Amino acid sequence: MIRALVTGGSGGIGAAVCRRLTADGRHVYVHANSRFARAEELAAEIVTNGGSAQAVAFDVADRDGTETALRKLLADGPIQIVVNNAGIHDDAVMPGMRPEQWSRVIDVSLNGFFNVTQPLLMPMIGTRWGRIVNVSSVAALAGNRGQTNYAAAKAGLHGATKALALEMASRGITVNVVAPGIITSSMTETVFPQDVVDRLVPMKRAGTPEEVADLIAFLASERAGYISGQIISINGAMT
Repeated sequence: MIRALVTGGSGGIGAAVCRRLTADGRHVYVHANSRFARAEELAAEIVTNGGSAQAVAFDVADRDGTETALRKLLADGPIQIVVNNAGIHDDAVMPGMRPEQWSRVIDVSLNGFFNVTQPLLMPMIGTRWGRIVNVSSVAALAGNRGQTNYAAAKAGLHGATKALALEMASRGITVNVVAPGIITSSMTETVFPQDVVDRLVPMKRAGTPEEVADLIAFLASERAGYISGQIISINGAMT
């Protein structure tokens, strides 16, 4: 059974990805940091429904802690699917942004990508098959007021993805970015009321976590073996 790691697996998109990958027959490690109880609940739900899952906890911004946690997982064999979904917001316009706001967002969303992915590459290369999907944001493509830190971190993922895709192309490993727009969550209706969605999204609705998960699951499948180095938006025709 192919094993998958979904960072930020306890969140809305992450949970949908975990459910979708287990429906495809993958064993999924549901990662969380501060919301480990939620990851455990999701893993238990997946197992109850006939899937294979396990909750894991570590801070992706902590390089040593992440390496230790991954070493334990790799003791059971390579992880061949990695969905780098972990990320945080700490919004402020840049003139008023504190240095720690900048650093923490970069540490989780960009440095976290390195901390998680790099230790998994050599075992993955040994299998001659792998899928790496990095979750970005429309903010990295179009910018967003108050999110210079978040946009910079996610845009950094785009460059890293394209370079890593070239490095892995001859090894049967694909590397892609999925960049969601406005996606339904517990916060969406407050941050993006319907009139704002109507103005920003030509389709006049928010996307769903399940729609994002379907795209990620396709990119993580055998059928997507010739798609690599791509930044794929899922945003209802936002420009």
